[in-house]
Amino acid sequence: MKNYKVQEIEHSKNIAANAETIWGWGTLAGLARAERRGNYFTLIAAIRPGKKVLEVGCGTGIYTEKLARTGADIVAIDISSDLLAQARNKIKSPNISFLEADLENLPFPNENFDAVVGVSILHHVNACEALKEIRRVLKPDGAIVFSEPNMLNPQIAFERNIPAIRKMLGNSPSETAFFRWGLARMLKNAGFSEIDIKPFDFLHPLTPKAFIKTVERLGLIIEHIPLLKEFAGSLLISARKA
Repeated sequence: MKNYKVQEIEHSKNIAANAETIWGWGTLAGLARAERRGNYFTLIAAIRPGKKVLEVGCGTGIYTEKLARTGADIVAIDISSDLLAQARNKIKSPNISFLEADLENLPFPNENFDAVVGVSILHHVNACEALKEIRRVLKPDGAIVFSEPNMLNPQIAFERNIPAIRKMLGNSPSETAFFRWGLARMLKNAGFSEIDIKPFDFLHPLTPKAFIKTVERLGLIIEHIPLLKEFAGSLLISARKA
């Protein structure tokens, strides 16, 4: 059986030409979802000029582009040279540097970054090992902010647990999703504090343009309703280095 990292690299190569469409970021609703995440990252991690930020799993640079607007110094990494090539071609900014690197074996010294952020990346890797490495390169009291798929969401559950659906939708063979209580335990065991994991985002990437604003408003309401909120599509994760 192939190592899952080899599988991920091969999968990225296979989808590179249509990656943003497969990931759901290429539609109007997908762009709205991405903008919301970018705003959350900037706010929660206090990303601004003078800060040094590591973006892990940058892919084609969808979020790197948003982080660049803050004026912070951004190092964006990915394990896929094919996806990184797209990001480098798309983003020309003096405060951004790209690097091919493995999240579970980061090529950076201890206590090097003020914040580490990433979208839909921890579910592709050995999260326990990745979180230890992330903590290692964070400065004292450094922040992390991630967005990850929620296993309690019915579509996500089907995608991740039924091989035929996984293949049809373009998911990699090894990716999974998270239950928030299990992820909170991982973060605590890795040495993080002030852990906050919120289910969020009921806007589906295929939502027609005419309904995006309505679904967004309805979603914001549901995100505050006990039990119902647990079925949101994503988890917004934040914590600090203890």
